[in-house]
Amino acid sequence: MQPVEMIAWFNLEGIPNPIRYKIASSDASKVVVKVDRIVTRSEEKLAGNRMIIFRCQSEVSGQLRVYELKYELNTCKWYLYKA
Repeated sequence: MQPVEMIAWFNLEGIPNPIRYKIASSDASKVVVKVDRIVTRSEEKLAGNRMIIFRCQSEVSGQLRVYELKYELNTCKWYLYKA
């Protein structure tokens, strides 16, 4: 899991919805990826921490990519998983 900088909006119940995130690439530059579509949203407990899992898809460098974003409820941090 890699931490990412995220822009998201929250509904009235406090559920986040990711819009776009920024990640460091291999050459130390920052890459911004827009979340085109949220395929599924689920919740899990990982080591006792509640997390919301977003399975998303985006077009990156002309290719359609499917990946998971995790939002940790206790710390309010975002992670990129299974990219």
